[in-house]
Amino acid sequence: MTKRTHISPASALIRLAGTSAIALGLCGMAAQAEGVSASDFGADFAAMAKLKDVTAKGKGKIGVLLPDTASSARYTSFDEPYLKKAFEMADLSSDDLIISNAQGSEADQLTQAQTDISQGATVLLLDPISSGGGAAVEQYAKERGVAVIDYDRLTVGGSRDYYISFDNVSVGKLIGQGMEECLADWKIANPDILVMAGSPDDNNATLFKQGYMDVLKPKFDDGTYKNAGEPAGTWDPSVARTTFEQQFTAHENINAVVTPNDDNANAVISYLKTLKVPPKSFPTTGQDATVTGLQNILTGYQCGTVYKPIYLEAQAAAALALYLRAGETPPASLINGKTMDSAQNKEVPSILMVPIWVTAKNLADTVVKDNFVDVAKLCTGGAADACKAAGIGN
Repeated sequence: MTKRTHISPASALIRLAGTSAIALGLCGMAAQAEGVSASDFGADFAAMAKLKDVTAKGKGKIGVLLPDTASSARYTSFDEPYLKKAFEMADLSSDDLIISNAQGSEADQLTQAQTDISQGATVLLLDPISSGGGAAVEQYAKERGVAVIDYDRLTVGGSRDYYISFDNVSVGKLIGQGMEECLADWKIANPDILVMAGSPDDNNATLFKQGYMDVLKPKFDDGTYKNAGEPAGTWDPSVARTTFEQQFTAHENINAVVTPNDDNANAVISYLKTLKVPPKSFPTTGQDATVTGLQNILTGYQCGTVYKPIYLEAQAAAALALYLRAGETPPASLINGKTMDSAQNKEVPSILMVPIWVTAKNLADTVVKDNFVDVAKLCTGGAADACKAAGIGN
């Protein structure tokens, strides 16, 4: 027989009041948990100020592990200063932020992670050199209760908590669509396209190629374009040039090349210039919106580049790291996507930012407007007249 407990009216009122207080508290927590969303970040970094309370709750340091300076200059020119600014705007002490660059060494990246953790890091932002090296870092961190966010590149088969990047398949689709537009604009007859790629060790390179092949393969299949070949990928421009020279020698009908970033494109363009290939006659593609890449676009040697506003990615990554440092679940408005880890057949909660295709037509309204590129450096030498034609500079 269940014992029944008598509750007096006064006790009931007290319990009701307590329940109401708890409800109000939960509402307050829910409101607080709304925090920032993936669409809040801008060039002024103002959204980071919303996270000062989250920063105040956090404990430990945040370690940022960048991969190299060879695959792209972005890590020292943009990622590092933008991340520093994002954390600073959120009131994270400079003493609680450690930023390292492994200069292409997986062993050094693991050592840097171990050092950060020994110095009190409770969160790591990891841009892995390769998935194998990244998995070793993540396993070491997991064993010590340290949260890891994959930054820009996914560690396939890893044990990270979250992933932050641009939508890399969309990056590839922009490259493929840019090639299509360029072939038409430059009136390339019977397109015979060499399809190049980034390093196979980089999961982003795989996703980029998936994206541009999604666009181009139907044209290859129906005979609109010819696929001249798909040589082994690399992020090393000197290797890319050698690869292109070999392919071009073997297949003299090649008249366009999908190049996965601006540095590789420039390596190809440099070789084409030695052959006196004129502007707007041999399409190439790219990404990263480097000064050299933008100059090649303005002067008619590159169709376009994928611009990834890194200041958006850096702020989103910093915000996510601050939530994890505070032991809080990031708001749903911040985690706006999922990314498949093919090795685990598992979706990783992600923040995916939106890339932009930049050509001579919109260069002034994108990378120049965002101060992503120094106009004085851009509009020099052979690019000076092209800048004026594009409405850039004086």
